[in-house]
Amino acid sequence: MRKLHRSVAVAVAAVTITAVAACSPPEKKSEDGTASGSTGAGSATSAQDLGGMDALVAAAKKEGALNVIALPPTWANYGEIIKAFGDKYGIKVNSAQPDGSSQDEINAADQLKGQDTAPDVFDLGGSVATASTAKFAPYKVATWADIADSQKEATGLYVNDYGGYMSIGYDSAKVPAPASVADLLKPEYKGKVALNGDPTQAGSAFGAVQAVSVAQGGTVEDITKGVDFFGQLKKAGNFLPVDPTDATIQSGQTPVVFDWDYLNAAQTAKVPTWKVVIPANAVLGSYYNQAINKEAPHPAAARLWEEFLFSDEGQNLWLKGGARPVRAEAMSKAGTIDKTAFAALPAVGGTPVFPTEDQTKKAKEYLAANWAKTVG
Repeated sequence: MRKLHRSVAVAVAAVTITAVAACSPPEKKSEDGTASGSTGAGSATSAQDLGGMDALVAAAKKEGALNVIALPPTWANYGEIIKAFGDKYGIKVNSAQPDGSSQDEINAADQLKGQDTAPDVFDLGGSVATASTAKFAPYKVATWADIADSQKEATGLYVNDYGGYMSIGYDSAKVPAPASVADLLKPEYKGKVALNGDPTQAGSAFGAVQAVSVAQGGTVEDITKGVDFFGQLKKAGNFLPVDPTDATIQSGQTPVVFDWDYLNAAQTAKVPTWKVVIPANAVLGSYYNQAINKEAPHPAAARLWEEFLFSDEGQNLWLKGGARPVRAEAMSKAGTIDKTAFAALPAVGGTPVFPTEDQTKKAKEYLAANWAKTVG
């Protein structure tokens, strides 16, 4: 599981970047900073700026490579997405730090600036995306109109790509189905309820505290009741301080896990008795964001990658991985969505809540001051 990428910190300590080997020597730059093999691509705000999709494809193929970072193969089906893109266009995709965080992506762009190994594109949590816009190149994909205004920066600096809802995953062979969040305080769940990481550092765990707060009558901003609930869970002996992984879930060590629904849903293929529920009174949603590095060493390939991700093909590949693509509504209306994969998503019975940056900031402040002394 990709805990680090779900970091809720806007800034973290710099880490040593392990760069992937480049498939070619460093490219010379033109006067406008774009790669010499794709003149103009670095300033293109749409495929039309380069003469259309065929011209963009040709420029990207000429570059021959794309550098991605912090994209684990098992996260939202990124393994298949990377392979599909590479096979379709004959472009080598270099994947660095698959378990890195959103902030690690930005750090890598800074540390590798001007090098052919710098990341071309980013896949970022909301906090890091909004704090890093100076590093992005504006770009609007062909399907731009299908994306709601509330889910994209107006000029295309960053755009929601895929997301999901906080959920409870559980092994139905080991625990009863929880009818509500409050059920997890019952004796049947003693030593069995895990969070995917420390909520002061991991975004999925932080989202769980927000969702539980809503379920207990609080809000995503005032998470007092969420923190208190986990304090009660610990006092009851039900809280399990183990970070869940594929191995702990498959072995039964972590039979109940709070996590995003697409990550919990991915476990059903490995553990047939694994079930996923989204509490109807706590439907907390979150989206990740795509952005292009304005210093991308492969600017045409970076833009072609975005076109692929936001095409029907790319969106359906995310959907196949259990993630909810941002164009789902438009694709449903157009009849281009993978109906089988869409129908397999965990049911959502309540009204979704998407925390704002201000709400999240206030919740983080309370969490930082109270999580350790309440839950430890």
